[in-house]
Amino acid sequence: MRKTMRKAGSEVLALIICLGASCWLLWAAVGCELNDPDRDVRRFFPESTGYKTMYASVKQQGGEPRLARIQIRLGDTFKGLYETIDTPYSMYQILRGTEIIGYIHGVNQKGQYGGIQVFLALDRQGLIRHFYFQKVTNRSAKLLRDPAFAAQFVGLSLQDFDQYDVNAGSAKPGSRVAAIRNPAPDAEFDFRAALRATKKNLILCDIFLLGDIPGK
Repeated sequence: MRKTMRKAGSEVLALIICLGASCWLLWAAVGCELNDPDRDVRRFFPESTGYKTMYASVKQQGGEPRLARIQIRLGDTFKGLYETIDTPYSMYQILRGTEIIGYIHGVNQKGQYGGIQVFLALDRQGLIRHFYFQKVTNRSAKLLRDPAFAAQFVGLSLQDFDQYDVNAGSAKPGSRVAAIRNPAPDAEFDFRAALRATKKNLILCDIFLLGDIPGK
């Protein structure tokens, strides 16, 4: 009887572990979603009257050839659970009446102490209106979340980030991206991760939301 109970207990424990691992893999494979979209849409676009949520993946939008182009534009390869070809990205089309007035999109990015989530609110031309950490785990998280840091991204676009080298963590001297200052020197890894996430985010927005001009 005890042997049977021990066996049953082991099977239940194994099932719990498997389910937990499956949940983790499922979470990791999903693109960022706003924790409270109603609140955040009002905060980033106070003039809006509503929004529409859409989903897309690189696999759906051209597959391996499209992924190759994204990686060339990023200057780095996609890797890990946060950057799979079939990750479904969540995008928010912001409306005023029936007019599209902007977009919100977030990405997962590997940070020093875990995943970080970087959201961008963009106008219809792809200019950043707001930069927002939904998640960042770091002793200096408060400094990284400072509005003064986020303000440095306002008005920037993919064109500004085109010359940003995500591996070297450097931008063209004199450019607006090069002028972005890290408010937390002991969080350099997450600072550079945030810039990489921003460039990746802008590239994906260009593809999914803004039309991705061929050859661009």
